[in-house]
Amino acid sequence: MSDPPAIQFRQVTKYFKKESVLSTGLKNLLLHLPYHLKEVKRSRYFCAIDDVSFTIAKGESVGVIGRNGSGKTTALGLIAGVLRPNKGSIEVNGHVCPLLELGAGFRQELSGAENIFLNGVLLGMTRRQVREKFAEIAEFSELGEFLESPIRTYSSGMMARLGFSIAVHLNPEILLVDEVLAVGDIDFQGKCMKKMNAFRKQGITIVFVSHNLQAVTTLCDRAIWLQDGRVCAVGNAASVCEQYRVRPANPPQGS
Repeated sequence: MSDPPAIQFRQVTKYFKKESVLSTGLKNLLLHLPYHLKEVKRSRYFCAIDDVSFTIAKGESVGVIGRNGSGKTTALGLIAGVLRPNKGSIEVNGHVCPLLELGAGFRQELSGAENIFLNGVLLGMTRRQVREKFAEIAEFSELGEFLESPIRTYSSGMMARLGFSIAVHLNPEILLVDEVLAVGDIDFQGKCMKKMNAFRKQGITIVFVSHNLQAVTTLCDRAIWLQDGRVCAVGNAASVCEQYRVRPANPPQGS
């Protein structure tokens, strides 16, 4: 009997409520009431993911590409369990480590070192495990004496370094990465990519959202191209990225 997939989407749809019509202003609303009522009825919801199906095998590295607003980050949120689908089903088999908003759980008044413990525990480690990995996390971050400074003094790049350093020491089975390699200097980006390739060799499942097509083709076995919330193409990473590069203004949608 074959192993279950790491991730499987079956006809998944996710939509969000749009802003209330009152945000247009009361005077404008009263002057154009019939028009606004038609608009509210017609476009009350925004569909971020529309009837999407795909399967990712255990140990596979898959890139997710597409323009801004195509549904990439929503797909990661659904895999992570941060979001729930409105329709369809999602199967996830394995401990998920999401690198989505690095440093989002940091406390500004605490030092970098204190935030290692806080964030590590929030992401599922015990305090003992954090203590055991503390030196490795600190060394990987390359923040040195800044670890004793409050997070409020950090740049966004420094926070991303610390967030990435904590997350990659969680022993993940499924790693979700959203443009993390775009943050920080060139040397640290290279270090992140090296760590990701090490995970790949260890058989860890990776889902990598990026606008960097070169990084996708280097790191990933396959790619999924999303367009307006729907699957436009799935296949070999280099092939799908090339299709995306030469895409027409309104590419055909399919699976």
